[in-house]
Amino acid sequence: MGSLDANPAAAYAAFAADVEPFRPLDADDVRSYLHKAVDFVYDYYKSVESLPVLPGVEPGYLLRLLQSAPPSSSAPFDIAMKELREAVVPGMTHWASPNFFAFFPATNSAAAIAGELIASAMNTVGFTWQAAPAATELEVLALDWLAQLLGLPESFMNRTVAGGRGTGGGVILGTTSEAMLVTLVAARDAALRRSGSNGVAGITRLTVYAADQTHSTFFKACRLAGFDPANIRSIPTGAETNYGLDPARLLEAMQADADAGLVPTYVCATVGTTSSNAVDPVGAVADVAARFAAWVHVDAAYAGSACICPEFRHHLDGVERVDSISMSPHKWLMTCLDCTCLYVRDTHRLTGSLETNPEYLKNHASDSGEVTDLKDMQVGVGRRFRGLKLWMVMRTYGVAKLQEHIRSDVAMAKVFEDLVRGDDRFEVVVPRNFALVCFRIRAGAGAAAVTEEDADEANRELMERLNKTGKAYLAHTVVGDRFVLRFAVGSSLQEEHHVRSAWELIKKTTTEMMN
Repeated sequence: MGSLDANPAAAYAAFAADVEPFRPLDADDVRSYLHKAVDFVYDYYKSVESLPVLPGVEPGYLLRLLQSAPPSSSAPFDIAMKELREAVVPGMTHWASPNFFAFFPATNSAAAIAGELIASAMNTVGFTWQAAPAATELEVLALDWLAQLLGLPESFMNRTVAGGRGTGGGVILGTTSEAMLVTLVAARDAALRRSGSNGVAGITRLTVYAADQTHSTFFKACRLAGFDPANIRSIPTGAETNYGLDPARLLEAMQADADAGLVPTYVCATVGTTSSNAVDPVGAVADVAARFAAWVHVDAAYAGSACICPEFRHHLDGVERVDSISMSPHKWLMTCLDCTCLYVRDTHRLTGSLETNPEYLKNHASDSGEVTDLKDMQVGVGRRFRGLKLWMVMRTYGVAKLQEHIRSDVAMAKVFEDLVRGDDRFEVVVPRNFALVCFRIRAGAGAAAVTEEDADEANRELMERLNKTGKAYLAHTVVGDRFVLRFAVGSSLQEEHHVRSAWELIKKTTTEMMN
């Protein structure tokens, strides 16, 4: 040991003379590995329709197929690809399958996959403009393009159409959860300043609001931002508003809190709730919140994509009066995970709460005020080149094709809705919005569903039977205390015959249950 430690450089030289140097980015290896990976992707998309959508595996299955300890020596790349095919793929839930109707779709496209591949190869870390000028500016450009498609006012854009600097702007984050969290933090700080709080001492007086249909991630984000759980108001909704937020109830709750000496701080409105695709009235919500100077955020994660079509844009009416809006192209705009676009009307309110300025990141561009360092609009510092895939999707397909994609999915959902309404054993529970149909076996449909409680159990059994076939995958929700099946159209490979085949399977399975 002593002789080795005395001259480590000589010891390494002796070792290195006997082995090939390690070159993980050897250009020939990169080409070879990627060719094999692309062949795998090609084969996957050609065969995914025939694979069971939901795998028939049990928890812990993979540990029995792959070695439990990391390999001590290298192996050919083909070994990893073989284990991927034989062990990993059989345990995948195939979101890319045209028979996937659960949750909301995770859409994808050739352009997005190519953009993600190139961004991963470049592996840029764009925390400041100087660290990645093109990555920063392409993200800004892609966000402004999307803002124009959505008909957002220029106050939400980084650059106006005329080329001037906007007062607002956008940033691409990973998920809606992050968008909610950073805007909650900005709203929290603004409310503390407004109420004259000494530091965070007044945080226990701050209140936040959302409909009871709002995604559960909102309530998690509130806790992460430091809001007292007792001050998180979940406003009840009902069939009379199609489960959208009632502005009168919102006003009543905010006024009661203000009268009690609390500080209404933040309201989350949703365009397309996860449960039933309910739409909160954005303009009316903004008007109520304005009475209390509360921040309004619009969560349009799923349905925001539909608003690139003029016939759906009215769902965003009043957006010029909100403080922020987020939507996720990875749900319905052909851009693979992860890609959530957050827009704020005043970037300074966001960066004022999130800015970091360590010495090692200081540079002339940042100091000039001519650029917005995107690290100051997110929780972390490091960030991926997400803007490339979003830009490539819009640049490759153009507005017309993207609108055609949305309209096709909505049309297929309408086909399914009509099929459900044509069978008196079923009911559509809430009016269809966009490409989601909420339906169920109705009470009284047969001996297995005499009462509402019986119908709940029948629908649960129907879902379980359908999913076990591997030929379709549906998820459920609870609407008005009733168990409801969700049929979400939009998987990128889906065509009308997949929708009709799923309906035939639903009918056949229901008949088997009822007999």
